[in-house]
Amino acid sequence: MMKKKSGIALSLVLAAGTLLAGCGAGADKKEEAGGKDAQDAFSIAMVTDEGGVDDKSFNQSAWEGIQEYGKANDLEKGKGGYNYLQSANDADYATNLNTLVRNDFDLIYGVGYKLQGAIDEIAGQQKNAHFVIVDSVVEQPNVVSLTFKENEGSYLAGVVAGLTTKTNKIGFVGGIESDLITKFEVGFIEGVKAVNPNANVDVQYAGSFTAADKGKAIASSMYGAGIDIIYHAAGGSGNGVFSEAIDLKVKNPDRELWVIGVDKDQYEDGNGKTKAGEEFNITLTSMVKRVDVAVKDLAEKAKTGEFPGGEVLEYGIEEDAIGIAPAPHDEHLSEEVKTKVAEYQEKILKGEIVVPTK
Repeated sequence: MMKKKSGIALSLVLAAGTLLAGCGAGADKKEEAGGKDAQDAFSIAMVTDEGGVDDKSFNQSAWEGIQEYGKANDLEKGKGGYNYLQSANDADYATNLNTLVRNDFDLIYGVGYKLQGAIDEIAGQQKNAHFVIVDSVVEQPNVVSLTFKENEGSYLAGVVAGLTTKTNKIGFVGGIESDLITKFEVGFIEGVKAVNPNANVDVQYAGSFTAADKGKAIASSMYGAGIDIIYHAAGGSGNGVFSEAIDLKVKNPDRELWVIGVDKDQYEDGNGKTKAGEEFNITLTSMVKRVDVAVKDLAEKAKTGEFPGGEVLEYGIEEDAIGIAPAPHDEHLSEEVKTKVAEYQEKILKGEIVVPTK
């Protein structure tokens, strides 16, 4: 069950305010949407961090959720429907948020903890607008903080790695050191140790979510030291981990090495081809963080006047928003590993295992 951290009375007041505001804006919305009623024309948009909308990570997942919401509600991309604005750097965050407010979007998502400051600032200025911060917390009555139990999914990824490694040497590559990425790191290490106490996990950070070259260099060092599985939580920097693993596999097709993807199912990112033309895949599994599920769920709530302003919503295994990539992209996992993953997942759901966050 999602955790809610706010006053119930405040949420009710805000919900009532949303309904009243919806009544007043109904005619305009109907006109913009070509005849749809106000509820059907509920518009949503998002601002990316500098990773971009096609980062193969949570920006992309969030955008996919917004697109699915738009199509399900017969909306078009653009003003009055659904849209996104891409940020080239930190300076773009506030500007992009204000642009979406001026374009009268009913719900505006800021994707990534780096937008925390900008959303806090703009939400304070634009008190009638509704915002969502993904992966962080902003304490404003017109902001919902949308968070995930990455530590739980990372624990399951650790179970996979601990049972699969042949060298007992495993790597973790993070993007920027933060409380958020620490949840991935700690959960992963706990999962590895739960099933393989003899395994060692080497932890390194790229210092960026957009430096594929740095991710590749770290992976080169790790694989060179005998590590056979690397789990990355590094956004675009993680692309370099995949690149290095594929390059090494091309050089030595018999070598057994793997990457564990993050946020999205990164199976396709592990596809390669040997010099002889034989295809291979080095994605062992992915820790899937269904930002799209959470984005759609919250949009539907807000659309019906149930915008939970001021609350922190936490999505995890129970909400089908966190887990391991499903079939058919579990082909590299033995039946023993799949059974163990299911076993530990059930223990987490029942509260028998509480995965730490730091």
